[in-house]
Amino acid sequence: MDLELKKDLVGNWFKMLQNAFCQDISNLEKNKIKFKSTFWRRNSRKNEGGGEYRILENGKIFEKVGVNFSKVYGKFPKKFQKNILGASKDPAFWASGISVVMHMKNPLIPAMHFNTRFISTTQHWFGGGMDVTPSQKDDYEKKDFHRILKKMCDKHNREYYRKYKKWCDEYFYLPHRKEARGIGGIFFDYKKNNFEKDFEFVRDVGITFQIIFNKIIRRKINKKWTNKDKELQYIKRGRYTEFNLLYDRGTKFGLQTGGNVEGILMSLPPLAKWK
Repeated sequence: MDLELKKDLVGNWFKMLQNAFCQDISNLEKNKIKFKSTFWRRNSRKNEGGGEYRILENGKIFEKVGVNFSKVYGKFPKKFQKNILGASKDPAFWASGISVVMHMKNPLIPAMHFNTRFISTTQHWFGGGMDVTPSQKDDYEKKDFHRILKKMCDKHNREYYRKYKKWCDEYFYLPHRKEARGIGGIFFDYKKNNFEKDFEFVRDVGITFQIIFNKIIRRKINKKWTNKDKELQYIKRGRYTEFNLLYDRGTKFGLQTGGNVEGILMSLPPLAKWK
């Protein structure tokens, strides 16, 4: 398949997924609060793509949720080329992706994160994943979340769940705290063996996240919570903030490639606390 066609297919899918996620989120909020949408360009002097990030705040369910789509291209800065697969031979790149971060008003509902991306240099690959970060233990939720993920992964390859769960556990870890960010999920990168099969898997990851966030939210949407529950959530959000600013590769990639700062930092919670 022609590379330009691959880029079109991937970029269109990520954009369609952004619309689908936002529609579901609006439906959960019963359309009583709207997303604020911001379009941005990577380089105002050159045509190097850009994107759109949408943020909904102060809803009845979502304290803050961001859904970010991007499609950018250009050349990697020289100091950055050695860190990117295939960029040392040629600094030109093309990248598209979608990322979602959900911070809930009800502290019994976990924060949720998802992203998928396609990056093209002299090599071309998919990456992404999803994870869930509760502020309180819920064994049923954890078990059901991983059951759904395993079932989806097994449709594509029996090794995916074990491999990508382990990658997620190791990635979403705060070494300075010696603790995991949440209850894990899946994380993958450098998927480049077979475009058609890899793209099918990436599409399934997006659809599965849509199923998961609807299921988790609807199960707990009417559960009562206390001020103590909220304080625990604020502390956990502090950990979330530490990870995203210190270790998150997507944050670093976006900032180092001239991405939109507000869109990149949309993952940060609206309010966090430290003790």
